[in-house]
Parts: sequence; C-alpha cells; structure tokens
Amino acid sequence: MGNVTSSVAAKFAFFPPDPPTYDIYREEDGRLVFPGVTADKNVDVHLLDTKGGNKIVAMLWRHPFARFTLLYSHGNAADLGQMHELFIELRAHLRVNIMSYDYSGYGASTGKPSELNTYYDIEAVYNCLKSEYGIKQEDLILYGQSVGSGPTVHLASRFQKLRGVVLHSAILSGIRVLYPVKMTFWFDIFKNIDKIRNVSCPVLVIHVSIFLSCQNFNSLSNSPFVYIPKELYILVLIYFLSAAYTN
Repeated sequence: MGNVTSSVAAKFAFFPPDPPTYDIYREEDGRLVFPGVTADKNVDVHLLDTKGGNKIVAMLWRHPFARFTLLYSHGNAADLGQMHELFIELRAHLRVNIMSYDYSGYGASTGKPSELNTYYDIEAVYNCLKSEYGIKQEDLILYGQSVGSGPTVHLASRFQKLRGVVLHSAILSGIRVLYPVKMTFWFDIFKNIDKIRNVSCPVLVIHVSIFLSCQNFNSLSNSPFVYIPKELYILVLIYFLSAAYTN
C-alpha cells in the first residue's frame, strides 16, 4: 500500500522537463562533458551510483577561494540544464563551491523520481563530496528549494555538524501543500515539519509570504523571520554565509 501511495504522490510532486534540457557524454580520456558548461575548467561532472540502483548526474562548481561548499537540491520542475546560470552567479557572489545534482529521472539521470530516490540521490552526492573532495560536515551548507527541501531536511536531520541549511520555498510536507492538515499521515511524503526538529545547525528560511503564513512558519522554527523582496535574495545569502564564516 505504501508503494502505491508513494507512486501517486510522485505524480503530483515531480515534473521533470520532458525532453531533458541537456545531455552528457564521455571524452576519449573518460572525462564527462556537459556541453556548453564544462568549458569552464572549474566544473567537475560526475555520474554517481545510488542505493536505488540509478545513476545520477552531479556537478561541482569550484571557486578558487571557497571555504564552504553549498549542496544545492533544486525544485521539482527544472533540471541542471536550466540551472547552470544560477550556479555561476551564486558561485561568483557567494565565493563558495556549489555541488548541484539531478534527481533520479531528471535530466540525464536514470530511473524514476520518488521521495525515497531523492534521499538516495542526496546521500550519493554527499558521499561523493566526502570521498572525492574531502568535504567535512563543518564546511557544508545544504540548500533545498521547493521539493528539494525534502532531501535537504532528510540529510540535515541525520548529521549534527553541518555549517548550515537554507530552505527556499520549502514545503511542510507533501499533503500540507494541498491541504492545511494539523497532523502527519502515514502516507504523507517529505515530512519536513517533523524532521526539522532533528536539525541542530543554523537554518535560513526564504519563502514568499503569499504561500506560507506566519503561523505555519512558526511550525518550522521558533526563530524570528523577516520577509524580504527577491532582489535582496543574494544579499541575504551573503549575510548568512558571513555569519557562518565567523562561527
């Protein structure tokens, strides 16, 4: 029964671009190439195996003076081909490495998108950062946008030494996107509202006020929050990272 409800929920949660907006291929030397992007010598492309048996695309955007790495989980209706300009801008303004990836079933990643697969996906990306680049929890900031808040909160609830978490247009849970229910049902997906209690690092919540009320925000955090215009988005992230540098 659980698999059936998860499959139904996935139809409402995931909208991968069809057809995908990019493809990758291997050079003769074995190097993975993302056309139009890997000309940037500070970009590494990976094809990672997940516990779900899928292969997902991950890209590390390196900054020469970065102290921290941002692990970015994107929204439900985009793939990496649509996101790379944002990553270039964030890398330049924030002076961080950015690890981006496509969920199973998105872009050139194999398999089908599901809640469980997103958890396997982000775990594979984290393991890559740890084994290939020696990234420590203390130097890692998780960033989750929209449905990406699910795998982000999932991973953050398991690791206690992360530098920080950014939740951008986060969801409380799958069902709560559709109905303002007070309790969590067993068939719900992305139960962020319950898992957030186990996140011990600093959390920055960025959300459009018309989508989530103050009362609901308080369910996610007891900390005060401020609404900001989208033009200040980069500045707020810079402020958040500046605070991380000084701690």
